[in-house]
Amino acid sequence: MDDLGQDSNDGKTPLRYESYLSLSKILTAQHLKSAEGGVTPIHDEHLFIITHQAFELWFKQMLYEIDSARTIFNTDYLEERNMLVVISRMNRVVEIIKLLNSQFLILETMTSQDFFDFRDVLESGSGFQSLQFRLLENRLGLRAESRIRHNGENYIEAFTLDEQNVLYQSEKDKSLFDLVNSWLERTPGLEPGGFDFFTKFKFSVEAMLNEAEAFAQEKEDPLVRERELRENDKSKATFNTIFDEHSHDQLVKKGERRFSLKAIRGALMIFLYRDEPRFHLPFQLLQCLMDIDECLNKLRYGHACMVQRMIGSKIGSGESSGFQYLRSTCSERYKIFRDLMSLSSFLVPRDRIPPLNNLMKRSLSVNDWTTEFEMKVPVQPDADSGVLSSVSRMLRRVSSSSQGTSEDFISSYRRAGKPESTV
Repeated sequence: MDDLGQDSNDGKTPLRYESYLSLSKILTAQHLKSAEGGVTPIHDEHLFIITHQAFELWFKQMLYEIDSARTIFNTDYLEERNMLVVISRMNRVVEIIKLLNSQFLILETMTSQDFFDFRDVLESGSGFQSLQFRLLENRLGLRAESRIRHNGENYIEAFTLDEQNVLYQSEKDKSLFDLVNSWLERTPGLEPGGFDFFTKFKFSVEAMLNEAEAFAQEKEDPLVRERELRENDKSKATFNTIFDEHSHDQLVKKGERRFSLKAIRGALMIFLYRDEPRFHLPFQLLQCLMDIDECLNKLRYGHACMVQRMIGSKIGSGESSGFQYLRSTCSERYKIFRDLMSLSSFLVPRDRIPPLNNLMKRSLSVNDWTTEFEMKVPVQPDADSGVLSSVSRMLRRVSSSSQGTSEDFISSYRRAGKPESTV
């Protein structure tokens, strides 16, 4: 703080704490409606305003973090150092949501009678009209069709024309969900011509379920045998939703699944091989996205409980059904990354996870420059595979001799006049 008050040598007014934070604007932005007309203001209206202004400031910070993550993800290749940045910022979003949940506790120091003393001055104003929170939901990836209709209308109808234009644009822009979906589809190891993880995984799971069925058939007790066979059939049906594209598409049509089939398979591979170095950070990110969903659901539920405590079953200030409407938003349809939470349905014992071959093991190793090069620079269909193999061998020699980096070698290779299509 002292640094902000130091004199400047260029003749300008020295920067001060108050001016840097624009405190004169922020601290005079609490205008109590109950004080209009020269009457004595209702004391707790001040707390009500301060708390909601704090919510909006934190919403702004969350949007800032999410937009930065969207910018980083909106590329064909996500560098690991940027992955760490995304995780850090998404963790920040999680902590902010946890903080917002605690703000309800402060509001609840105001009794319902204290709230009714000034509720009428709110007129048609409602928390539903928070533009930033609706933008936050859209930027994360909540779809318009997943929303509960507000008073029988599209949620956008509650906003001004200018605000509606902003919301419509946010629905058109790529959300964090869209970008994560595309990123998961590029998970290394899914390629049919490469490691082909999913073919191996399907073979392993089918063998496991067939063995379980055989063991169940041997049970002497008919009730036990029937129960175990029934459970095994349920497991087969569950796994079939990621084995069979048609079954997956049916879940998508019913709104029970959102990620593409390839993205789900990529996420599952990250879950199963999370101990491999290159999957450490992706796994942390997926955990973080689930945390955001979970914390937002808790925030919605906390809001609903506070409203029930304050107004009971009365109509909300925005003419909504109040508590009933808010409670309806605490559902699966508002969970954006719920597909990630469902991945635990497809986990198998460790000895059933397909072992990685040497090439895949290297590709998931932090220190393997060859694989990083091959993954970062796509090969054209007509590329000379022999040239690529020779480049790979030379890269390994560079790696083993510790003379320069793979990037240095690639640059020198291109400077030598080798065609780009072969690199």
